[in-house]
Amino acid sequence: MGTSDSMPPSPGEAQRLAKVVAALVPCSRREAEQYIAQGWVRVDGQCVDAPQVRVTTNQHVQIDPQARLQPLVSATFLVHKPAGMETEAVMDLLGESAHWSGDASGIRLSKAHHVGLKTLLPLPVQASGLCVFSQDFRVVRKLTEDAAFVEQELVAEVKGVIAPDGLARLCHGLQRDGRPLPPARVSWQNETRLRFATKGIPPEWTAWMCAQVGLELRALRRIRIGRIAMAGLPPGQWRYLPAGERF
Repeated sequence: MGTSDSMPPSPGEAQRLAKVVAALVPCSRREAEQYIAQGWVRVDGQCVDAPQVRVTTNQHVQIDPQARLQPLVSATFLVHKPAGMETEAVMDLLGESAHWSGDASGIRLSKAHHVGLKTLLPLPVQASGLCVFSQDFRVVRKLTEDAAFVEQELVAEVKGVIAPDGLARLCHGLQRDGRPLPPARVSWQNETRLRFATKGIPPEWTAWMCAQVGLELRALRRIRIGRIAMAGLPPGQWRYLPAGERF
């Protein structure tokens, strides 16, 4: 990458920022758009991530001296959804301010990562926990077409006294709309928390399952989807799914 500098003054009207950056680096117009979208460019000291922005010759355009283009890869966001928030509204969190400092993926946030994102395996409004948004067709296919074969792990906060055979029925024995539910692995974490590990059972059915055995669901949190655990991701924050990790 070339050294940072300001656009040399020249006559004429305002130009697209991508054209200015292409001349400064120097690089192709497409690469200039990548530098901008990946947050490496500042105009008058402010980060600008829109290549179509027009700048005048008296504005100061700078490229970070450490700028390095990352490969154009499809992004997958892992988010810790807070309780009480619609899953679709969680997409509003996918900005720099909520990017978890513990993200070890090495992926730099790019505006291009927000294009064509799909919401996968949404959670009920009152539930919290791991949510996935992706533009990677492999992830989308895995969590849509093959979703019934992907295990989800949830922790349910419950109230009440469970029926004598309740735990066994939660594992295998409940029917909904005349059809038996797939087998599940359900166990007590403590006196008020149940751990559910299920395949082919939507999280929104958990309250109904608990009610069938005399329990009231008070709170629900998803902590794992397939091989991807939420781990230390704080509520309201997100990280990227790094290369090499698979659901």
